[in-house]
Amino acid sequence: MIFSLILGILLGAVSVIFILQNTAFVTVTFLTSHLQGSLALILFLALTAGALITLLILLPSFVKDVFALSEARKQKKALEEELAATKKALFEAKNTPQTPS
Repeated sequence: MIFSLILGILLGAVSVIFILQNTAFVTVTFLTSHLQGSLALILFLALTAGALITLLILLPSFVKDVFALSEARKQKKALEEELAATKKALFEAKNTPQTPS
């Protein structure tokens, strides 16, 4: 996870340096749309759009993981309570004097 974070930061830094060095005026055409601006702006918008698309693709798995973690915590709490009750019952059974029959 740390490796991915460091790699993302490095790629972001390289991308920003690349964008700042390419400031020529360009026209971008997509289907029937035309966008005019500096190459740096166009590249920055493309980089931002890519990051947003990536986040949107990863969002369902993040949400699923949050719900799974919440459920696991609830199960852990229930099991800890059951364990405590069992230990208490065993302690009481062990310390209760038994009458001979």
